[in-house]
Amino acid sequence: MVFSTVMTCSPHVCFSKAAPPVIRRTIRCSAASLSPKFDLKTYWTSLIKEIDQKLDEAIPVQYPQQIYEAMRYSVLAKGAKRAPPVMCVAACELFGGNRLAAFPTACALEMVHAASLIHDDLPCMDDDPSRRGKPSNHTIFGVDMAILAGDALFPLGFRHIVSHTPTDLVPETRLLRVIAEIARAVGSTGMAAGQFLDLEGGPNAVDFVQEKKFGEMGQCSAVCGGLLAGASDDEIQRLRRYGRAVGVLYQVVDDILEAKTETAKKDEKNKKKGKSYVSVYGVEKAIEVAEDLRSQAKKELDGLERYGEKVLPLYSFVDYAADRGFSFAVPV
Repeated sequence: MVFSTVMTCSPHVCFSKAAPPVIRRTIRCSAASLSPKFDLKTYWTSLIKEIDQKLDEAIPVQYPQQIYEAMRYSVLAKGAKRAPPVMCVAACELFGGNRLAAFPTACALEMVHAASLIHDDLPCMDDDPSRRGKPSNHTIFGVDMAILAGDALFPLGFRHIVSHTPTDLVPETRLLRVIAEIARAVGSTGMAAGQFLDLEGGPNAVDFVQEKKFGEMGQCSAVCGGLLAGASDDEIQRLRRYGRAVGVLYQVVDDILEAKTETAKKDEKNKKKGKSYVSVYGVEKAIEVAEDLRSQAKKELDGLERYGEKVLPLYSFVDYAADRGFSFAVPV
């Protein structure tokens, strides 16, 4: 589940062989004039280091050892962008929350995200032999162990929130809402519903599949951060719409970039049932969808401009999702 900061008024998307896509659109949000001053890469990479350390501590190898090794293989994968936990921390800090209050939930979101990827990659699902440039979990540990690892990560995430969130920073009532939000996002009306329809097929389902498989994680990450910090109901709804748009935007741009590579063309026949705007409607339509999603996400931040520069991380995530204005040290 995630954005450069150059603004222009040209309402179109520019792609070239030598540069990442730049989706350009006029922005009303007051952060537009400030975002070039915000260093998202530094903010993001510094958080990755903290989150990686906390994830390593959260999943020590215990008995049965094989399950924990399989869990750690996916959760601690080198080069992971940690977009869900970073967005959670950014949303929490936007409303004045302490990042120490957000870290347990941020780690839980990464566990849930990893579990969903483990299951999505299974032969009976998307049948992907690799993930982040390395063999998928089931390729290394076997299908049976991959299923168990995913099954174990979901409840571990919930337990981590309850047992590690500082009670002096987050009231129990907020934690209950956070847990309910994550459960909703991954359940039968959330990500599981998206995977179901992806398996069932049908070109008319592309919007639902994209929203549920990719939008839910972004939505949940932003909302959980707001809930932890005590954001108002109206602000939570803005975060919900914002996160959903960013989550789908990121995937749509991924599909556009992939469609423009020779490797993607060769591998396209192996993606039997994958649903994307590119595969269903073509690249040009997908670019239009990306433009609209970028605009939608930033529009939701208009109502949060009173928080000033604290909105810049969320604002910049949108630009990164569209532009891929920088790369991380390890390819992902």
